[in-house]
Amino acid sequence: MEKKTVDIAIIGTGSAGLYALSAVRKATDNFVLINGGQQGTTCARVGCMPSKVLIQIAEDYHHRHVFANNGIQGAEQLRINIPAVMRQVRKLRDGFVNRVISGPITHLHDKIIDGYAEFVEPTVLKVNNQHIQAKKIIIATGSTPFIPKAWAHFKDYILTTDNLFEQEDLPAKMAVLGLGVIGLEIGQALHRLGIEIVGMDLLQSIAGIKDPTINDIAIDLFQQEFPLWLGEAAELEQLGDKLLVRCGTQSIIVDKVLASLGRVPNIAGLGIEKLGVKLDARGIPEFNPNTMQVDDLPIFIAGDVNGERPVLHEAGDEGRIAGFNAGQEVVTAFKRKTKLSITFTDPNIISVGKTWLVLENYSDIIVGKMDFQMQGRALIMSKNKGMIHIYGEKNTGKLLGAEMIVPHGEHLAHLLAWSIQQNLTVFDLLKMPFYHPVIEEGLQNALYDLRNQVTQQPDSKLVELTALD
Repeated sequence: MEKKTVDIAIIGTGSAGLYALSAVRKATDNFVLINGGQQGTTCARVGCMPSKVLIQIAEDYHHRHVFANNGIQGAEQLRINIPAVMRQVRKLRDGFVNRVISGPITHLHDKIIDGYAEFVEPTVLKVNNQHIQAKKIIIATGSTPFIPKAWAHFKDYILTTDNLFEQEDLPAKMAVLGLGVIGLEIGQALHRLGIEIVGMDLLQSIAGIKDPTINDIAIDLFQQEFPLWLGEAAELEQLGDKLLVRCGTQSIIVDKVLASLGRVPNIAGLGIEKLGVKLDARGIPEFNPNTMQVDDLPIFIAGDVNGERPVLHEAGDEGRIAGFNAGQEVVTAFKRKTKLSITFTDPNIISVGKTWLVLENYSDIIVGKMDFQMQGRALIMSKNKGMIHIYGEKNTGKLLGAEMIVPHGEHLAHLLAWSIQQNLTVFDLLKMPFYHPVIEEGLQNALYDLRNQVTQQPDSKLVELTALD
């Protein structure tokens, strides 16, 4: 069998693998990039980007419901063309994918290997009919939507994000099974495109929300659009060319289901057990999230495959860390960025920093609140729904985290994430300018509420301004 020796082998050309590549190329030219299956990142092909196209089209169409209030007539004549919608989704999606695969891997030539890698031993991989001896190896194989094995015979009726965007048309009635971030986003978008939707989840919470008040508000808002059946497992039964979906005592007959039950790491056939290290319940080796190193082996694991922080910007950071450390003699630990999660529903659902689940048992935590029903800019946009909760230290006013469901919350999320990462206090933020009228004023009001609960107030009577020396 042919044998090739390299300094570094990267398994996977998703986001983590490509970011790892950018770091590896600075250290050595003696590397290979191994990829089985389609090229192009999960984000570009089946995740962030095509889903946001679908969500944006659905939101644009849904906005017709407020036209009459604003003196715009004729909204009842508007119609949606689902095949045309899906063509537009794929058109933009293909552009995003082409930008990925025509970028950093275009001129790799024999450095990129098309095939599935399998560990023979910790520093030897088998790919096709070739053995690759590598001083360092980066595992960045990504993840795949989870489908219960018991549902295998329903495969013709089950959609996931891997094949949803390939549909030429969409059915009239669907059930969305799993109301995490992806299920809730897509479920609302499909409903707004005119598809009859029922959302189901085993949990009593949606979109990963940990704050019970924010969760209750979110459930109430989304139930105003389409039914949510929570707290029971879904069961499937075929009825002719339809599916009967049961959830507790409730049931519905649908054309298809969208399964959004989480993702599983792409490790099948990788031979990861040959690393000789402890594996968790998912079969993933224990690793250091600050170095991405597996045990003390010359192996690093990055991106969705490790399940640590399955979002693109984190996969990028993990790829950079893994790539940098793979190219060095001494491994360096890096501080991770403030956690940030955005669900692109309408309103956005946000989690920044520490969640209420982490903080609720601490006695010195205060919560700044703002109800968006009367928020000025939100009223103007006919999006005056939602609530902000900001968590801070009672004695100092230091910002710790936030959860919210608010319009355009994606922007507030970044402001808070940047502030928390810099260890800022509520007083620091209130010294920043807030224009009028903007959504950010809702954040300002929540900060005022937080400030009023801080026990150690600053000496200055004007906490919003900095006195000149």
